[in-house]
Amino acid sequence: MAAPKKAVAPKTAAKKSAPAKATAKKTSASSAPAKAAARKSTPVKKPTPVKKPTLAKKTAPAKKAAPAAVTPAKATPAKAASAKAAPAKATPAKATPTKITPAKPPRNESHTALVRRARRINRELGEVYPYAHPELDFENPFQLVVATVLSAQTTDLRVNQTTPALFGKYPTPEDLAAANPEEVEEILRPTGFFRAKTKSVIGLSRALRDDFGGEVPGRLEDLVKLPGVGRKTAFVVLGNAFGRPGITVDTHFQRLVRRWQWTDATEPDKIETAIGGLFPKSEWTMLSHHVIFHGRRICHARKPACGACPIAPLCPAYGEGETDPEKAQKLLKYEKGGFPGQRLNPPQSYLDAGGIPAPPLGATIPSAPAPGASAPGAPAPASAGPAPGSPAREAG
Repeated sequence: MAAPKKAVAPKTAAKKSAPAKATAKKTSASSAPAKAAARKSTPVKKPTPVKKPTLAKKTAPAKKAAPAAVTPAKATPAKAASAKAAPAKATPAKATPTKITPAKPPRNESHTALVRRARRINRELGEVYPYAHPELDFENPFQLVVATVLSAQTTDLRVNQTTPALFGKYPTPEDLAAANPEEVEEILRPTGFFRAKTKSVIGLSRALRDDFGGEVPGRLEDLVKLPGVGRKTAFVVLGNAFGRPGITVDTHFQRLVRRWQWTDATEPDKIETAIGGLFPKSEWTMLSHHVIFHGRRICHARKPACGACPIAPLCPAYGEGETDPEKAQKLLKYEKGGFPGQRLNPPQSYLDAGGIPAPPLGATIPSAPAPGASAPGAPAPASAGPAPGSPAREAG
């Protein structure tokens, strides 16, 4: 039954379309096959809805591919530009930590804020120098008070290289009190100002023998009565020989506390009072060691090694010295620069931290482990000390 229906449908369609075909033949012969193809394709529409979408899908990517091809071309330069811009922005960000510019404390900084800032710096220094100690060799209070008097206007290293001969010949206050001044002068010559220092150590030895039974007193008011002993020397002895807290205001301490704007005082006794009010009394002795260690190793007087300073972000004076890390590294002294320390017999904690004992008088100081470089902060060889009769004028 389906076949006859199909046969009738094309005939009727052909009859009805005859005039149309005639006109189509007159106008354009190609339109008839197009219509026939369209009519023939109509029954195919049922099985080919999938083909048409597939064709549309196939053609669509071609049409979309053209803009897609264009858009990557437009997008890639932008991405490339952003990719190129990213490293350019990243490099300064990485370089900025090497040159820190910490904000200076406000002029109206409160006392509480100052206390917090000062104690934070001390904590940081405690982590950097856990082995901080007095850098004078001594075995008893008498040796320490004499060595401290001799350390004026010279280095602790030179004192440590000189005192073994002095204490070997005069081990007690009684022995030094009865010594021949000329012989003592000859021993103390390398320390500089040996005549004045000879008078001081013989005088304090006589005072210890006559007034204190040959023993070093443990009170500040008694110590400052000894010839050549001031408050700085007295606090060194009290803090390190007797375990009594004291602030040692030497040249390094004065310089650093003023750089850090802990105080603007210039007189040692006023500095001592001002700094003593910022810290608990129990921290005074170690505070002195931390500050002095830092002043000798990194925060130098003429050219601080700012670029190698561990507390640079906390320092309001950052930038007064060398800020380039490589150049600043060459300015480091003693164990920070790989050179021997100042003590011939340093404490074990210092040795455990990598510190090197100083050589005795007349020995050659070994070079730093850094290949082919001589650090400018290294102590001068002992053999290159001052000639007899010329005072050594070295900064401690």
